[in-house]
Amino acid sequence: MSIEAALQAREESLAPALTELVARAAGRVPGFAARLERAGLTVEQVCRPGGLDALPVLAKDDLVELQRTDPPHGGLLDPDADVARWFTSPGPLYEPQLEGADWRWGQALADLGVGVGDIVVNCFGYHLSPAGAMLEQGARSVGAAVVPAGIGAQDLQVRLIADLGVTAYTGLPSYLKALIDRFDDAGLDRASWRLERALMTAEPLPDSLRALLAERVPHVRMAYGTGETGLLAWEPAGEEPGHGLVLADGVDVQVCAIGTGEPLLDGTEGEVVISLLREDYPLIRFGTGDLSAWMLGPDGSLRLRGVLGRVGQAVKVKGMFLHPRQVVAVVDGAPGVSDYRFVIDRHDHVDQLVCRVVSDGSIPDQELVAALTARIRDGLRFRCEVQVGDDLGEGEGPMVDLRDWS
Repeated sequence: MSIEAALQAREESLAPALTELVARAAGRVPGFAARLERAGLTVEQVCRPGGLDALPVLAKDDLVELQRTDPPHGGLLDPDADVARWFTSPGPLYEPQLEGADWRWGQALADLGVGVGDIVVNCFGYHLSPAGAMLEQGARSVGAAVVPAGIGAQDLQVRLIADLGVTAYTGLPSYLKALIDRFDDAGLDRASWRLERALMTAEPLPDSLRALLAERVPHVRMAYGTGETGLLAWEPAGEEPGHGLVLADGVDVQVCAIGTGEPLLDGTEGEVVISLLREDYPLIRFGTGDLSAWMLGPDGSLRLRGVLGRVGQAVKVKGMFLHPRQVVAVVDGAPGVSDYRFVIDRHDHVDQLVCRVVSDGSIPDQELVAALTARIRDGLRFRCEVQVGDDLGEGEGPMVDLRDWS
C-alpha cells in the first residue's frame, strides 16, 4: 500500500465523525461558525468529501489572538462545556481540559506494557502546564498507580523509586537520565531499581542518550503530542526504534504544506495539522507548528517520521516553548540592561539557558544579575543563568540556539 492509499483509507474511516463534528460545532460553537464565515464556507461545503481541507489552518498565533480578543477561549468552546481545569502555555495560550476528555496517552502506555500493578513516576509538571495531568490520566486509564512527582526534589524522587518499587516513568528523556545519575550518587541498592519502562516526550531523544537510558531502562519509547491536542503518535513497542510513529486513535492528523495548508499525500515534509474529534471543543484544522512527514512502517502502516523541526522561530527548552517575542517582552527596557541575548545550549544531555547581558553601568553587576534572574523567572517561567560581560558573543537577534542533537 502506498502512503496516499493509506491516508485515503484513514480519512475515509474518520469522515463520518468529522462530518458530524463540523455540523454540530457550526451550530453550537460561535468561534467555529465565525471561522467558516471568514473563509466563505458553508457547512455543506465543508462536509463534502475533501471539503474540510478548504478551511484555513488555525495557527497557534491565531488562537492566541482569538483568545485575546474573546477571552478566555476565543469562542471555541461549546457554551455547555464542562471545563475541569485551565492550563496555560507561552503566548499566553489558555488550554481547557474538559471533564471526561480522553487525551489518549493511555494508548501509548498500554502498547508499552504499562497497566494494572505498575507504579508510574510522572515527572511532567502539574502547575499551569497540562502535561502532568494528561499523562496521569493516561496512566490511570490503563490501571496503573501514579506518583505525581513533577520536576525537582530529585533526592526524594529516587528514594521513592526505590521504596515504592516504581516500574515506569513518564517525563523528559533528560530528566530520566538525571534521576538515574542521582539514584547512583545516593548509593541506593541497585536491586531496588525496578523501573523497566519509560514513555517520554517534549524534547528530542538522540541515539547517544537513548543508549545511556537503555542500560538501566530496557523499554524506552518516545511519543509525540501537544498541550492542546494530547497524544498524536508514538514509537510502537515490539520493534526497533527508527521506523516512525504510529498514529493515535480518535484524532485526525494531517501533514500540510506550509503556507497553503494543502494536505501532503507523500513523504514531503510539512506542518502537522490536527482536528480534535470533540464536539465541546472543536479544535479543527489546528496547526501545531511542528514539522513532520509521512512514511510507512515495516508492517505497511501509516506513520509519522517524528518531529523534524518547527515552523517559525519558537524552540523548545526543557520541554517548554520559548519564542523570541517572549524574551523581548520580558527583558526589553529592564533597568541596567544595554543589550542582551538568550543562548540555548546543551551539556551532558541537559538544556542550558543563559542570558548574556551588556550593562549600561547604572546598576552594580551583582544587583543586575539578581534582578534580571527574578524578572526572567517570573516572566518566562524559566530558570536562567544571567551573565554580565562586555559583548554578547556570536549570533544575531534576541535568541540563539546552539544545541547539537547528535
